[in-house]
Amino acid sequence: MLFTPDERGVPVKITQLIGETTEYDKKEKLEEKEPRSWLKSVSAFANGLGGTLIFGVEDKTGEIVGVQDPDGTAEKISRFIRDRIDPIPSFVLSFHTEAEKHLILLRVESGKETPYYYVGRNERTAYHRVGNESVVCDANKLRELALKGSGKTFDSLTSGYDFSKMSFTKLISTYYNRAHNDFLDSDYTSFGLVDGDGNLTNAGALLADYCPIYQSRLFCTRWNGLTKASGLQDALDDAEYTGSLITLLEEGEAFVKRNSHKGWFKAPDQRIELPDYPERAVEEGIVNALIHRDYLVVGSEVHIDIFDDRLEIYSPGGMFDGINVQDRDIMQIPSQRRNPIIADMFSRLHFMERRGSGIKKIIKEYKAQYKYSDDMQPEFVSEHGGFFLTLKNLNYRLSDKEEKKGEEKEKIGEDEIIERIEHVFSAISENPNITIKELVSLLNITKKQVESAIKKLKEDKRIHRSGSDRSGKWIID
Repeated sequence: MLFTPDERGVPVKITQLIGETTEYDKKEKLEEKEPRSWLKSVSAFANGLGGTLIFGVEDKTGEIVGVQDPDGTAEKISRFIRDRIDPIPSFVLSFHTEAEKHLILLRVESGKETPYYYVGRNERTAYHRVGNESVVCDANKLRELALKGSGKTFDSLTSGYDFSKMSFTKLISTYYNRAHNDFLDSDYTSFGLVDGDGNLTNAGALLADYCPIYQSRLFCTRWNGLTKASGLQDALDDAEYTGSLITLLEEGEAFVKRNSHKGWFKAPDQRIELPDYPERAVEEGIVNALIHRDYLVVGSEVHIDIFDDRLEIYSPGGMFDGINVQDRDIMQIPSQRRNPIIADMFSRLHFMERRGSGIKKIIKEYKAQYKYSDDMQPEFVSEHGGFFLTLKNLNYRLSDKEEKKGEEKEKIGEDEIIERIEHVFSAISENPNITIKELVSLLNITKKQVESAIKKLKEDKRIHRSGSDRSGKWIID
């Protein structure tokens, strides 16, 4: 590992000084003939959250090789940045020593005048960070950076559509029902749906009853099986929705409800709900997809895909700060909003919180479910072009036939059979009125496995049945 003494002489990891892997690059030496090899990282860091370049460390192995002339090298680094990066970003150079070898740390601050370009011979290119790489900005990213540099966001821009020709009945009624307030004419301006000159903003257009922004659509599909091509009938249900973002949210939730199930069983003192997907987690997932998507991406829309074992929500545009969500501590992601006006409006409607805790809420909702286990935790994945949320079907299990094949193939051991029997016994002890069908749903096992466990419990004289199968109950011996 890389270490350097801090001000008190205590060894610390260099990575503790500069941040996560996505926020720094290592360079063995200063490339003067091919300066783009490291200046592209300067451009990317300035266009993103900032970052650090370490000179004197072998990139692949992390071996400290040191810099021979640190003072002279630092002067060259400064000159290259002034000559080849436009505009010039804010940066700081510092020196560190480890095992008598000198390192140079180049800290590039997050810039406010984006985009920052690398300027070379017949070249003017802007870069940004995707994971731990610095990649060329495409047209959509350049537009996003230009907005950032101007201090504006997509939802704050004038839409070009006539406010007087738009209706907002959905927004007005939802505001009254959820916020318990009348939506006043002055609220259009104060909430950012209309600018100071009375022009409709993109936020206003997205919340209009008949949203004119073409890419604001929601595609929903219930696939037949575990993939998008599972047999003669690929899709069991599909729908395409347009309109206000509120309409898209409500229609998306309704589609999921229509294509999923909610079982339950009666415990001694309460009714236990057994949904395929927690309703609150689904709502949070759809809200996040609609609010945080990149509306500069034309020709792409939010998708909800339901399979037998999972629900997937896709939203155009990766993480706003460029760092892949899978590379971060999922519970410590800061709130950064690509569309703050829309986010504030949804907060006023009590669909979300301003502090941005959607991911935490989704995980919390899953962990609160009766059938939750660690392998059922929601999955979050982002890339340059999109964000993916996968919600596991809490009630999914293999069919009896598939389960039987799996048992024969895996040769389930005696310990697992005993554990299954004890689970059945525990469920019966908690609820003597529980049926075999409810045991199958509760324990996520086959009917044959439940019957086998009950047979064994009867043979061992641990339980017996009093009354009929329909109206009787279990007696613990």
